[in-house]
Amino acid sequence: MIPEVIVGVAVGLPLVGAFAILALGKWPNVRDTVGIGTAGILFLLVLQLVGPIKDGLRPEHPILEVLPGVSLGLKVEPMGLLFALVASFLWIVTGLYAVGYMRGHHEKNQTRFFAFFAIAISAAMGVAFSANLFTLFAFYEMITLCTFPLVTHHGTPEARKAGRVYLGILLSTSIGFQLLAIIWTWQLAGTLDFQEGGILAGTASNGVLSVLLVLFVFGAGKAAVMPFHRWLPAAMVAPTPVSALLHAVAVVKVGVFTILKVSVYVFGLDLLSTLASATWLAWVAATTIILGSLVAFTKDNLKARLAYSTISQLSYIVLGALLANEWGIIGGGMHIAMHAFGKITLFFAAGAVLVAAHETDISRMHGLGRTMPITFGAFFVGSLSIIGVPPAGGAWSKWFLGMGTLEAGQIGLLVVLMVSSLLSLVYLLEVPVRAFFSAPPEDAHHGEGIHEAPWQAVVAMIITALATMGLFLYPGLFYDLMTLVVSL
Repeated sequence: MIPEVIVGVAVGLPLVGAFAILALGKWPNVRDTVGIGTAGILFLLVLQLVGPIKDGLRPEHPILEVLPGVSLGLKVEPMGLLFALVASFLWIVTGLYAVGYMRGHHEKNQTRFFAFFAIAISAAMGVAFSANLFTLFAFYEMITLCTFPLVTHHGTPEARKAGRVYLGILLSTSIGFQLLAIIWTWQLAGTLDFQEGGILAGTASNGVLSVLLVLFVFGAGKAAVMPFHRWLPAAMVAPTPVSALLHAVAVVKVGVFTILKVSVYVFGLDLLSTLASATWLAWVAATTIILGSLVAFTKDNLKARLAYSTISQLSYIVLGALLANEWGIIGGGMHIAMHAFGKITLFFAAGAVLVAAHETDISRMHGLGRTMPITFGAFFVGSLSIIGVPPAGGAWSKWFLGMGTLEAGQIGLLVVLMVSSLLSLVYLLEVPVRAFFSAPPEDAHHGEGIHEAPWQAVVAMIITALATMGLFLYPGLFYDLMTLVVSL
């Protein structure tokens, strides 16, 4: 299949899969097989784009011209391909995990759940392959709307309240800030197309462009930069596979990907490095990194702790973009992938503990590792990636981000990264240490019939844990793609 066709199919295929899932709702085994099969086909299609992109090809797929100079269109570039590879591969394992989780936890409305999940992946592909800001905004909003039913899946008052917070923050930031920034960019540059080196140089004073950068950064509310972060812990009322989608596969990664893409293809690194707001926004990201880690310490609920960990880790990527140098961009782009594999492993483990042991609080997980060794072993591996130490892939992205701070002459930001990694070590490794080395509490029943979660969940955890370690040994694909971004 020619690359230009693959681009369009990559966005449309998950939508076809969603309709198939709805049509096959009466036959759960067939429905779930079709869903996972669609994910597998999507990943293989996206994988076919690697060779052409490395050879310098940039496939385009126009969709619709809305106004003169404003159109919906798709175009593949290296950073978008990295995001698409991560999202399409993790859809496979998340789909497998979700089958085991949803059945093991006896969740209702599973057909609706899997259909909206597929639509969210379609929107993520659209963001990854967006040719311009208008297309990116359209698919960005599509993700917000199609994940709302997933966040409110349980239909409880708590879920509905979380959904209101979710929609309120994400729509207000995107419409209030991001849309304004896009219109302003069109007025200044006369185009919304993503271009090598950016489109804003020489269009306005640095003061005006500094304000525009602020609008873009805070307009990407999905990046959860403080103070626009509350939606993320609120959304933890959703089923664990939704948490995996939010934290690793699509939603938050769309936010930080947007900031990276705007930094490189709208502002350009040369211009970005001269803007005063880039410096203080980098410190806003640094503050989010530290505060997110500190709040994670206070959470006994495992999913809540992981949510604040994600808030912290996302700002690593935002910081990488705002460093406005090659190492920062490479580190930020690679952290999209490394954090995704590490964090999804952690959420898979958290969901497995809920399904198998019905526990959500870390203080009640003493001794659980003796009956669920695979689950807590996977949690340990995922933790290493978030901490940023070998043999997990997160070691590479944090190394490059550290080099970016040195190149920018920001020793203080390097200290922030190091302190955050130490904090992550303490609040994450507490979980497997309790599980493996502490005796169960007297009122616990860990020995009475508790075992690993359903096999689908266990297999998914093993795959992502092995991939997390594999990315330490073989980071070349993602590194090569990001070097293409900064060598343009």
